Amino acid sequence: MRWQYKYTVLTLCTLAFFATMVARLAISPVVPAITDDFQIGNTVIGIALTGMWLSYAIMQFPSGILADRYGERSIILVSIGGTTVMSLLLALSPVYAVFVLSMVVLGAVAGLHYSAATTLLDRTYDNLGFAIGVHTIGSSAAGLVAPIAAAWISIQYGWRPAVAFGAIVAAPIFALFVWRIHPVEPHRPKQPLRQRFQFEEVTNILSKPEIVFTVAIASVGAFVWQGTASFLPTFLVEHRGQSATLAGIVFSAYFVIQSIVKPGIGAISDRFGRDVTTFGCMVTSAAGLGLFVAVPGVLGVAGGLILIGNGLSWAVAVEPRFMDNMTDEERGAGFGLVRTVYLIVGSFGSVAVGLFADVFGWAASFGMLMALLLLVAVALAVNWLLDLGY
Repeated sequence: MRWQYKYTVLTLCTLAFFATMVARLAISPVVPAITDDFQIGNTVIGIALTGMWLSYAIMQFPSGILADRYGERSIILVSIGGTTVMSLLLALSPVYAVFVLSMVVLGAVAGLHYSAATTLLDRTYDNLGFAIGVHTIGSSAAGLVAPIAAAWISIQYGWRPAVAFGAIVAAPIFALFVWRIHPVEPHRPKQPLRQRFQFEEVTNILSKPEIVFTVAIASVGAFVWQGTASFLPTFLVEHRGQSATLAGIVFSAYFVIQSIVKPGIGAISDRFGRDVTTFGCMVTSAAGLGLFVAVPGVLGVAGGLILIGNGLSWAVAVEPRFMDNMTDEERGAGFGLVRTVYLIVGSFGSVAVGLFADVFGWAASFGMLMALLLLVAVALAVNWLLDLGY
């Protein structure tokens, strides 16, 4: 099979996503060393991490608008280049205030990538579900590589080189993107940016019933994903009594499974429909969480891992649903807008799962996530059975 330019676009967008995610995920494994060095508590570093992820979520909307104005290639290059620079600044931060500011800016520049890249893939591929599925492998692969690499580098050389690992990964990918990706014509090169941020522009997109319904689905999915990813190792240790090492292996395997299955789930959504695939993902995820909570032994862990690894890959079916319900002119800013909304909602999943676990226990906490997933499945079924048109 002859290599086509569209494969180059998909490969380098995936690598760019990998780079921006590695830079962020490389911080968490070295938090104890950072707190010792700066003489701060876990709450203080937690605020900085929250600031980084919130700035990432907030920048999804501006990413789409800037891509419409200047072209997707330019915005992705700013994202990768900014990730390189901010990772180096994190490693060189002389005081904690500089470190925090660098983390927040790192989240912001990393947040420029996804909406712009998705719009570029939409220009390039007809089977967008498959393309998004491959693209999101970058995130899953980073979840496998970054924690292990950062922890090893920190042990050998200290936390600063471990954080700089993000720059080491991003710099060559930036060069490849400059070299191999062609400039693209912006959708709205002459429209002033201030017009895109006007209230009417936002409400026009969010007033569509199909978009509102999809935002609700994605918000619940992101909430569950964030809560599960934040506390799965802790759940396995405290609720199931596993060792920290085994819990870490299971957690890494979760990202491996997602990397493998996402292209297939995206392709299924292209072939059989977004809603059928999303329904399957929600039910599968709920069943996986149920196995984790209620079924003892290897069956509960292995079965739960496989099911949530598949089911929590829902985004590759849901995000094309946004594109299906937007015009070409809306997709850049519109996709960024809805990403910002549902990621901000999803960011509270960590707080909610931790709170429920402290107050009611791990079974109730994960049970709450199961209930949310099943609620989405019921909503999808009702929408289809009654032909509501959402």
